[in-house]
Amino acid sequence: MSLRSLLLRAPRTSAFVLMLAPLLLAPSPARSAPSGPGDSTPASDGSGALEINTGRARLITLPRPMTDLFVADDSIADVQVRSPTQLYIFGKKPGETTVSATGRGGAVVYAATVRIGNNLDSIGRMLRLAMPEAQIVATPMNGLILLTGTIAAPDDAAEAERLVQAYVGKDTRIISRLKTATPLQVNLQVRIAEVNRSFVKQIGVNLLNRDANSSGFVFGIASGRNAGSIDKLTDAAGLPAGTRYTFNPGTQRTTLGLGGRVLGMDLLSAIDLGESLGQVATLANPNLTALSGETATFLAGGEIPIPLASGFGAVSVEYKQYGVSLAYTPTVLSDGRISLRVRPEVSQLSSVGSVTISGTSIPALTTRRAETTLELGSGQSMMIGGLLSNSRDNSIEKTPWLGDLPLIGSLFRSNAFKRNETELVIIITPYLVKPVNSPSEIALPTDGMRPANDAERVLLGRMGGGGDTSTPRPVPTMTPPVQGRPMAAEVAPVPHGAATALSAKKKNMPTPGFSE
Repeated sequence: MSLRSLLLRAPRTSAFVLMLAPLLLAPSPARSAPSGPGDSTPASDGSGALEINTGRARLITLPRPMTDLFVADDSIADVQVRSPTQLYIFGKKPGETTVSATGRGGAVVYAATVRIGNNLDSIGRMLRLAMPEAQIVATPMNGLILLTGTIAAPDDAAEAERLVQAYVGKDTRIISRLKTATPLQVNLQVRIAEVNRSFVKQIGVNLLNRDANSSGFVFGIASGRNAGSIDKLTDAAGLPAGTRYTFNPGTQRTTLGLGGRVLGMDLLSAIDLGESLGQVATLANPNLTALSGETATFLAGGEIPIPLASGFGAVSVEYKQYGVSLAYTPTVLSDGRISLRVRPEVSQLSSVGSVTISGTSIPALTTRRAETTLELGSGQSMMIGGLLSNSRDNSIEKTPWLGDLPLIGSLFRSNAFKRNETELVIIITPYLVKPVNSPSEIALPTDGMRPANDAERVLLGRMGGGGDTSTPRPVPTMTPPVQGRPMAAEVAPVPHGAATALSAKKKNMPTPGFSE
């Protein structure tokens, strides 16, 4: 579209203006002005693009006269020329196009990307009124609106999308790239509780029998371990002087021994009685804080070297971690809930299952591990793993045929009973937390610790002064629920300094962080 044709379309343009057009030079750069009252839309969104509402126009003043004008798509935006240095751009339908103006010699006088949309000026005012603490920029492009900026809470992103969609209509797509002004941090509390109970009862019968009357032939029956020995005693002349019964120490806690002559035979018997009870309780309580969307790892333990054979007789070493470890990735959703990918583990060295390679003993590891993905609200708890194991073992060792005889058969058999019970529970609790205002507000376990002097160590048997128990232990402070929608866990905010009073009133309520 040439400048001549545009000027012919403008009824107010005169031949005198055309004659003076090459001489008109504006001292100021290109600027835009509203075409009517009430049009306060900014001319640019900060990226060089011109934003105009549908059915509105904008007056552009050029720095010098133009000779040619080009509009990429006049169905989206049209142009009317008022003078060689002024033109009107008005929006016809939502979309994006390009407007360019050149002067004599082909020099570019004006070039802009024009974005036409519905209620562009109302979107900005509406968002500033609805969310004064947020800074949101709505940018239309190719039939959609991109929301960028910062918000105060995750729920504000969904609220901003709903408000903008109501203004521009259902046919316009909304894309949100909003970020929270303060990054959300999640503290994860993991409790791994395990109790092992064992019960073992053993009754062992050990029997040694020998013919007492035979001078050249000895007959005996033995069952179980070596109960002892039967020795013939003689006097100085070599004549029989009696029998001596010697017992071996028992393998169990208690041993009952019996020796004598029955039916012309020397009988030596030992009964081993043993019973053991055991209970082992393990509690691991790791806590770790991570930023939303980031992965955090925690390990309290060590690494054991494992030799590996390589080529040409060389040996390499690989290290295996053990102890209390935790790895998780939290993601704070728009409604304030927390999506977690969590992997807690508790492992320890054990001699059961160890192997020996080239004279080197490699211990085994007993491991309790869980890995899962779940969604919780701040302060909610869930058991992600559990184990209830109950094993029983009852065994009888006996002499064939003799152990089946009534009454007397009990002398030829032993029995053992074993029972193992294991209870394991893994519970996780995520919290949305915020940092404290000053490092002095955090109490450390080492606060108040001091070494004992010589008098306290020798006379009172003290190893050192205890910590300051009056100062509360460090407890992360939960953030308040997001605006517009309550937390899924319905947990009230805990202000800093009130954690001690709250724990005193509700001892049974779980609190994040370290316990007192």
